[in-house]
Amino acid sequence: MRNLLVTGMNGQLGSEIRALAASYPDYVFTFTDRSTLDLSNLCKMEDFFEGKTFDAIINCAAYTAVDKAESDPHGADAINHRFVSMLAKIAKRSGSSLIHVSTDYVFDGRNHRPYVETDPTDPQGVYGRTKRDGENAILAAAPENTAIIRTSWVYSSFGNNFVKTMLRLGRERETLGVIYDQVGTPTYARDLAKTILDILPQLRNERPEIYHYSNEGVASWYDFAQAIFELSDIGCDLKALTTDQYPTPAVRPHYSLLNKSKIKTDFDLIIPYWKDSLKECLTLLGEKQ
Repeated sequence: MRNLLVTGMNGQLGSEIRALAASYPDYVFTFTDRSTLDLSNLCKMEDFFEGKTFDAIINCAAYTAVDKAESDPHGADAINHRFVSMLAKIAKRSGSSLIHVSTDYVFDGRNHRPYVETDPTDPQGVYGRTKRDGENAILAAAPENTAIIRTSWVYSSFGNNFVKTMLRLGRERETLGVIYDQVGTPTYARDLAKTILDILPQLRNERPEIYHYSNEGVASWYDFAQAIFELSDIGCDLKALTTDQYPTPAVRPHYSLLNKSKIKTDFDLIIPYWKDSLKECLTLLGEKQ
């Protein structure tokens, strides 16, 4: 049996791991949220780990309010960087494996081919910078058997996300504008959760490795919304918007495609196509209603 700590239990990814836990009987799970592990208080964090031993840690906790981060850089840095730095040092000290989830926002979004793990990072906002700093902290601490997994456009049947927002707005409105000039791949959090739990026992690296993971395929936000409406039989009329027609406090990457060859090769993964996973999620959402 392997003792496994999962932070951020109430987020989309943490919730998906909780939903899958019964399917992984070789793991003894400990789930934490901010009430049990205060991410912004490093002293209390040390107290939490006092006397506890974990074979592996999955860090699903993150400050993900991209726009709010622009006006709250210290809050974003506390969770996405300083907490991660401490977690990496604890993993190094205790010999725990560590999987940390990062983001496509560490890139500038100006590529014309899918980003590979070795491409230079150039985040354009506070959220991306703090996530990049968290990655660098892990690389500096260098715990063994550790993976940083960058992902993009995450959604789930849990929590608040683009899919749920489109379902709500599509049923409330006759027309809706959605951005078409930002391109990436939707990622179903359940697929990512399964991948993390499956590859965890296979980590055998002396220094942290960076991997990219999203579902297969390519879409704009407009394409994503259109697929949600079609699969849910919603008749809302979609209008294509450019980024400058929908200004936000934080800059969004125009291009977020991630090359997944490394993770597929190293762990012999077959990654589902994004529309197939979307259909699975929408089915679950229908069952919950």
